Amino acid sequence: MKQVENNAFFWQKLDSLYFSSSIVIERPKNSKHPRFADLVYPVDYGFLKDSLASDGAKIDVFVGSQNMKRINSIVITTDILKRECEVKLLIGCNEEEEHEIMHMLNLSENQKAILLRRSSDIGNFEDMD
Repeated sequence: MKQVENNAFFWQKLDSLYFSSSIVIERPKNSKHPRFADLVYPVDYGFLKDSLASDGAKIDVFVGSQNMKRINSIVITTDILKRECEVKLLIGCNEEEEHEIMHMLNLSENQKAILLRRSSDIGNFEDMD
């Protein structure tokens, strides 16, 4: 199986984006999605204020129970009904919370997600920052 190159500088840039923004929680843990009542958020869900995602909205975040000061993983979703892909940041999420988030994001036939965990590796293609 081929591995995705997991570059420390990529994670450093994400941390910089996170640290230069504030988090707005729209849906607290255990709240239901406003349009899909069977979707319950396993952790706090919101966005980074003063950010911009590829869809023109704010960058989405899931905030877990661990008191961490960095992003520990990201989720990439694709939705064929909306015809879009998004990156969502997972901050302070433990493995169980990651699993619950992935379960929620993969419930629909029309949306699927993958998870990328942080690594401290420095990629082969980038020598310096």
